[in-house]
Formats: sequence, structure tokens, C-alpha cells
Amino acid sequence: MSSASAPPVDGISSLSLTPATTTVEESDFSQRVLIRSIIARPDGGAGLAGQTVRVGGWVKTGRKQGNGTFAFLELNDGSCPANLQVIVDEAVGQLSQLVATGTCVHLEGELKVPPVEAKQRVELRVQKILDLGTVDPAKYPLPKTKLTLELLRDYVHLRPRTNTISAIARIRNALAYATHTFFQKHGFLYVHTPIITTSDCEGAGEMFQVTTLISDAEKLEKELIKNPPPSEADVEAAKLLVTEKGEAVSQLKSAKANKETITAAVAELTKAKESLSKLEERFKLKPGIPNKDGKIDYSQDFFARQAFLTVSGQLQVETFACALSSVYTFGPTFRAEHSHTSRHLAEFWMVEPEIAFADIQDDMNCAEAYVRFLCQWLLDNCLDDMEFMVKNYDKSAIDRLRMVSSTKFVRISYTEAVAILEEASKERQFENKVEWGIDLASEHERYLTEVKFKSPVIVYNYPKGIKAFYMKVNSDNKTVAAMDVLVPKVGELIGGSQREERYEVIKERILEMGLPLEPYEWYLDLRRFGTVKHSGFGLGFERMILFATGLENIRDVIPFPRYPGRADL
Repeated sequence: MSSASAPPVDGISSLSLTPATTTVEESDFSQRVLIRSIIARPDGGAGLAGQTVRVGGWVKTGRKQGNGTFAFLELNDGSCPANLQVIVDEAVGQLSQLVATGTCVHLEGELKVPPVEAKQRVELRVQKILDLGTVDPAKYPLPKTKLTLELLRDYVHLRPRTNTISAIARIRNALAYATHTFFQKHGFLYVHTPIITTSDCEGAGEMFQVTTLISDAEKLEKELIKNPPPSEADVEAAKLLVTEKGEAVSQLKSAKANKETITAAVAELTKAKESLSKLEERFKLKPGIPNKDGKIDYSQDFFARQAFLTVSGQLQVETFACALSSVYTFGPTFRAEHSHTSRHLAEFWMVEPEIAFADIQDDMNCAEAYVRFLCQWLLDNCLDDMEFMVKNYDKSAIDRLRMVSSTKFVRISYTEAVAILEEASKERQFENKVEWGIDLASEHERYLTEVKFKSPVIVYNYPKGIKAFYMKVNSDNKTVAAMDVLVPKVGELIGGSQREERYEVIKERILEMGLPLEPYEWYLDLRRFGTVKHSGFGLGFERMILFATGLENIRDVIPFPRYPGRADL
């Protein structure tokens, strides 16, 4: 058995996928050969026949054969969609412990070429069972029969073992890697923006609040029950004692008592004052949330002000764009919206680049190049998982990726888009009325991409009344330099804009939106001091995965979905 070599620079085991290669190395930092490195070879692994290897994985299906003298196992370790066929003789191990779906095995054996009529090109004849994690088939909630994605959400801790969720995990990983590759390749710096914020980027107010006031109040209530606060009589008695001790010190000084006696009396006075201070402090303690002038007193909160989970890292990442030019952030964002649609999550991930010295045209160029790059990356690096999605969920998924990766995006103004939709509404019924000034609905966006143009579409110059305060106001004073990238299947994939860099204009926009200036003073500083033309956008990462895979519900493309009523694990 070959041993693992020193890890290469990129941290990935090197593997020459040519039929002539007759050796396969163990995975870095793991005592096993990846199943992918065996069966993803052009020869399907046949060229490795005769090698002794160690593999590990979970049994997808298992069955005894030959009157129980041996068993076939379909083994998967998550490295690829395909399984490795494993044959175990009863002399090697107890077959009944091995064949149950979900069983984890770590095996050593010889790779062999199966009979000509077999589907697989290579199989493993087990010589030794190194480790075994058994499963009780009567209790295991994921049988080998196909389960609905909705049902799998009830087993979020186990669902990565299914073919679909593991394929989505690899696709998600590939898109994340592609994201960093694209922006690093184009000179962007990756900036970690805060998850806890004191400003509302969207101005919609649908934010999760971060506070310790409730837990602090609960702790105080329990503590006051255990150790009741002093009564008013207790405080008055302590005050009287301080007075008495003070008078005693004065009398001793007047009588010119010796130093030791006066020092002892002063010490007693000090102790009485400290005791009074503690009693007064506890006397003021009141159960419940602290209030001031009839409102919650956030000065008593952890951050001494209201704080929230961020809805976007854009505002913060702009601070680095206004110093380092081209930056991006990629992290979790949160929306406290009570929505149960297939397109909404309470926690989701956003990719948000920001570019200094860039206008709306530059912004659209970057967004288009990025989306096309992601699509081509999946075609080049994740084709086996995409083929699984085509076979099981969306026959057009790969064709859609190919179309987007090779097609120049159509660009139309919002006004042109509304005119097209108004014309279309003469022959088809939209659920949402079409008129200038509306925020385009998903049905409108999909009509433009799937019916009218049959390609991705970028719509730009939206009415300022439906867009955020930070978007640059155009010379017509009716529209802003905003743009949305629309794609088939999901509609809006990206939302972006040229940012308003003029101090007076953005200040007025904040006030127009009914937002307080104080939380945005730091943001206004970017316009006060060395202002710069800059642009950026946000891509909803889960929406990109929906677009790529063809799945219908966004809850199935994030590892741990959070939505109203559910926050498992």
C-alpha cells in the first residue's frame, strides 16, 4: 500500500487521471484513498487492479449473496456522486453488521476488475475491516428508499448522507471556491465584515436584534428571588449607622484621642459607608427590562446601544473600498422576515464586491463576468454532480449553465423592461400589475429571461422610490443607477448599483427614507473625506445554487436552513 506523500501547495492530493497511472495515493491527513481518486479515472479504476488500498465511507446499499457467504456493499465517502462496489466474505467479518444502509466502514482490500458483464470497472475485495460504525436498521431514519427533500429537513444532521444533499454540498463548495478564485484573480481583497451591526443597510427594519437585556433580566429575577433586595427600613438603618460612626469619629478628633483609636473609628465608618453603598445599589435593582423615559434603556445593553444581525456587509465593506479600491466580502446575512416562500431564508450568504473608481457600467461588466465564470467553473469542475441533478431534478440544468456561460447578457433600462412587460400583458395575465414605478416581481423577471430574450438580462436605472438610499441619483432625479442581473429559473440573482458619493445628496436620501442620521454618520464620513465614485453588487449565494441545480426550494441548498419556526442544531 502506498503512503501519502508530502501535501502539495494547494492542499489537494495530486492524481494523474490517465489510464497509464497504476498507483493511487492516500488522501492527505487521512488513512484512506478517496473513492473519487479510484473511480473518477478515465478507465474507471481498472488500471489500479492489483493494488491494496484502504477506503472509508458509508454503506448506501448492502446485500448478502451466495447463501450468506459474502456481501456486496455500495460504498460512498462523499468525494463524488458514484459509489465503489465492495465485496466482503463472511470469513472477514460479520456480514449482518455491514449491509445496513448508513453503516460506516474503514476497509483494507485489493482492487480487482469485475466480470465483463458488470457495470462497474473496478471493485474492492476486502481483506480486513479496520473500523466499523454499526447501524440499527429499525431505527435509522434514512432508509435506502428515496425520501422527499421536505422530509429530509427534519433530519438536517443526517441528510448530508443522501445523494442529493451531498451533491449540493459539493456544488456549493465549488461555487464558493470559484468565487474566491474569480475575485482574487481580478485583484480584489477579501474583507471580513461584521455580523453584528448598528446600522440597517436596506432600511427595511426586518432585522434580528442582538441583546443581552432579556437574559440579564432573567438572571436578575432569579438572583432577587434567591437573595431578596433590602427594604427601605434596611437602607435607613444603614444610613443611621453611617451617621453614628461619623459622629463618633468627629468626637474622637475633638477629644484629641490617640491616633490608633481614631484610625480604628475611621475604618468602621468606611466599612459602614461601603455597606450602605451596596445596600442602596441592591435597593435600586428592579426586575424586568431596564427603562428610561418610558422606553427601553439600551445604554444598559451589552453594546450600550441597539445592535442587530447584519442584512448586508455592503456598507462596511465600502469603508475598505474607499481605501483599498477593489474588495469583496462573502459571509452570512440575516433577515427577520416572516416569509414561508421557497425563495426566502432567515439566514443566507451573500457575495458582495465593491469597486472604487467604477460606475454602473463597470458594475454590470463585473457582475456579468462573475456569473459566467461561476457557470463555466461548474461545467469544468463539477460535471458529475451536475449530471446527477439533470438526471434527478432538472433536465435543463447543464444546458442552462452552458447558455449563461457563453452568452452575452442583454441589457435594458427599467423603463424599457416595463414597456416590454406592458406589451406582453396584452396577451398573457401577470398576477402583479405592470406599470412604471413597481418593483419587478419574479414572474416579470422570469418572463424577460425565459420568454422574451431567452438569456440573462441586466435591468438598470430603476425608480429611486423603490431602491435603497445609497444608490446614485441619476440626472433625471427620478431614477437611480441601480442594476439587477436576472437569470432563468430564479429571476433576480444579483442586485447592485453605483453608490451615491455626493454628501448632500445621500444625506437628503437618508432623511427621505425616514432613517435617523446618527447611525450613518460614519458612512457619511466616506463622503465628507476623500469621496470617490464607487460601485458594487450583492449575489445571493443560495439563489445561485438554485439556478445551477434546478431545485425548487432554497431550504435545500444551504447546509442548515433557518426559517420561521425552524433553527435546528
